[in-house]
Amino acid sequence: MTAKFTVHTKQTAPEASVALLQSTEKNLGFIPNLIGIMAEAPAVTKGYLSIMQIFDETSFSPTERQVVILTASRYNECHYCMAAHSVIAEMQKVPQDVVDAIRNDDSIADVKLEALRKFTTQVVDKRSWVSHEDIQAFVDAGYTRQQILEVILGVSFKTLSNYVNHITDTPLDAAFAKKEWASSEDK
Repeated sequence: MTAKFTVHTKQTAPEASVALLQSTEKNLGFIPNLIGIMAEAPAVTKGYLSIMQIFDETSFSPTERQVVILTASRYNECHYCMAAHSVIAEMQKVPQDVVDAIRNDDSIADVKLEALRKFTTQVVDKRSWVSHEDIQAFVDAGYTRQQILEVILGVSFKTLSNYVNHITDTPLDAAFAKKEWASSEDK
C-alpha cells in the first residue's frame, strides 16, 4: 500500500516548487502528475528537471534517448513512465516498431538500437556491473565509451522517476492514457 501523495498545482505546491511548475507548464503546456507529485520536494523536482535537460544534451539522438528511457522504465516496470515516454517517443517520431519492441520486451530490428537496448538492460539488471564482453559488444555496435557513461546518466534519470512513481502510485495523465502500459505480470 502506498502513502497518499498530493499532485500539487501552482497553488498548492511549496513555494520553492512554484517556479519549477510554471516553467514545466510553459514548456509542456501542462504539469504532468509526476512533476506535481515531485513538487512536494523542491530539490527532487529541480534535480529531475535538471537531469532531464542534461540527458537531452548527450550525444544520443532523440530515438536513442527514448530507447534508454523506455528500456530502463520497462525493466523497472514503471507504468507511468512507459505510457508517458511512449507518447513522447511518438511526438519525437521514434519508429513505432522500436517503441513496440521495448514495450513488449522484444528485440529491436535495428541492430544498433538493439545493442543499445541490450546494454541498457544489462546496466539496470546488473546495477552497472556489466562485463567487459557487454562493453565490447556495445562498442562493436558503433557506440563510444562516452555513450557508455551517457547510458548510465539516462538510467539514473529514469530510475529517479521510476522509483517516485512506484512509491507514490502516480496517476496517469489524460495526455498519456492512450499509451497506457502494463507488464505481462500485470495482465
